[in-house]
Amino acid sequence: MRVSFDVLKDAFYKALVKAGLSDDRASLCARLFTENQCDGVYSHGLNRFPSLMSKIVSGQIDIQAEPKCTKALGVVEQWDGKMGIGLVNAHVAMGRAIEIAKEHGMGCVGLRNTNHWMRAGAYGLQAADAGCIGMCWTNTTVLMPPWGAKEKRIGNNPMVMAIPRDGGHLLLDMAMSQYSNGKLEILKQRGEDLPLAGGYDSDGDLTCDPGAILSSKRALPIGYWKGSALAVMLDVLAAVISGGQSTHKIAAQGDEYAVSQTYIALDVTSLVG
Repeated sequence: MRVSFDVLKDAFYKALVKAGLSDDRASLCARLFTENQCDGVYSHGLNRFPSLMSKIVSGQIDIQAEPKCTKALGVVEQWDGKMGIGLVNAHVAMGRAIEIAKEHGMGCVGLRNTNHWMRAGAYGLQAADAGCIGMCWTNTTVLMPPWGAKEKRIGNNPMVMAIPRDGGHLLLDMAMSQYSNGKLEILKQRGEDLPLAGGYDSDGDLTCDPGAILSSKRALPIGYWKGSALAVMLDVLAAVISGGQSTHKIAAQGDEYAVSQTYIALDVTSLVG
């Protein structure tokens, strides 16, 4: 079965409006979810939409919340997402980083108390569409063990780099594990194995079985110890720049919310002009 872009977007939009979102917020979220699905990022498209809806219904996400700047330090600002919709908060934060970059050449926004932003690459592409180099990352709850350990203690903190280009933007969007949890879930649903080992099974052996990795909760970091260390550094940076929570504190809540994020934009015209 194939569904057109507009039909899927309209279905998302109607569900979000019914859940109480304003027209502009429902339109933005519907577009982002549909683009994720259209670009083949199924883990953060249709498959992740029920998760957002359940958090809206439970009240974990405040659909009325407006992100607010709490501290301005020239090219760096701190914002409070007030537990609002993660996609909306991310779009606003990167938009503000772009505005600062257009004025000063570079802009950086640290965002705290926000929720899952879904596909991270969407905000890098947002910067690239505005003629800026974009970088952003988020921390998460504990999702994988530090290198050499068995128990989950660090986040799978995704990061993005995007570079504008006339022939199509260059985009890097990656988690800190060999395969993201979302990718593991998709492949498990399909009954497919990973092309390369992505983690350990319950016996401590490397495996290509996504279900075994999800069960053991021992995803393999990219670059082994290097990916593990990078996850820690991104967590610390996000918490410090935003003034928000670290992965340790997020995990203590029992669910992934009130995460910390960083958005950076560099105006290409200022750099090469």
